[in-house]
Amino acid sequence: MKYFDSHAHYYDERFSEELTEGVDNLIDTLLTEKVSYIVNIGTSPETSRQAIEQAKKHKNMYTAIGIHPSDTRFLSDMESELNEIREMILDKSNKCVCIGEIGLDYHYPDTDKERQMRYFEAQMKMAEELNIPVCIHDRESHADVMEVIRRHPGVKGVLHSFSGSREMAEELVKSGWMISFSGTLTFTNARKPKEVAAVLPRHSVMIETDCPYLAPHPKRGSLNHSGNLEYTNAVLASIWGITPEECAEITENNAKRFFGI
Repeated sequence: MKYFDSHAHYYDERFSEELTEGVDNLIDTLLTEKVSYIVNIGTSPETSRQAIEQAKKHKNMYTAIGIHPSDTRFLSDMESELNEIREMILDKSNKCVCIGEIGLDYHYPDTDKERQMRYFEAQMKMAEELNIPVCIHDRESHADVMEVIRRHPGVKGVLHSFSGSREMAEELVKSGWMISFSGTLTFTNARKPKEVAAVLPRHSVMIETDCPYLAPHPKRGSLNHSGNLEYTNAVLASIWGITPEECAEITENNAKRFFGI
């Protein structure tokens, strides 16, 4: 049994700081033993290049290229930055299957919401022009994220590490969108994600790590990696009343279909 990790960040400094064997050795081991595919997600032009470099080393690792809302505060020239993103997406050798991670993050009180929205809208327009799906980050910004999605009916995508309501998830799925659950699904206080997972059609769900973050219970607080998908998969299987093997197969097939792999 293997798992499809639909959202990871293997270029993150935590891997180089906390791993003794090296991140490439870890990825090779995971892809051999526990994981079928990994999508390595960029958050800026710089980290997108890093994600691409890693993916080229590993046959079953792909990339998503984009600008994360929290990274917009470090950027200064949206036009040139988005042109760079576009060029990376169009280069087939970069193994890009998605624009991401894009979206909105209103967690911090000093957030420049207008700036985040400009980058988000521009990348949604790019996705429509290039006919490529998007991966959306939505943190405490549900209403605004949904407004943007509704303004771009030609774009399809996935809400990663879903934290919204049942109603939001159902509207997205009816519009052809996907929902992805991370290790937060395993947390003891994760009432809402579990309720959402229980009512979604199985063809609309993927699983992810968001590693090195959001390690699932009982690994919570440790360095997360794709091997820990077994815990998220087991909880989802229990919610659906099926075996872990069946759940892993369903979510893998969903991810392969969504990313066109």
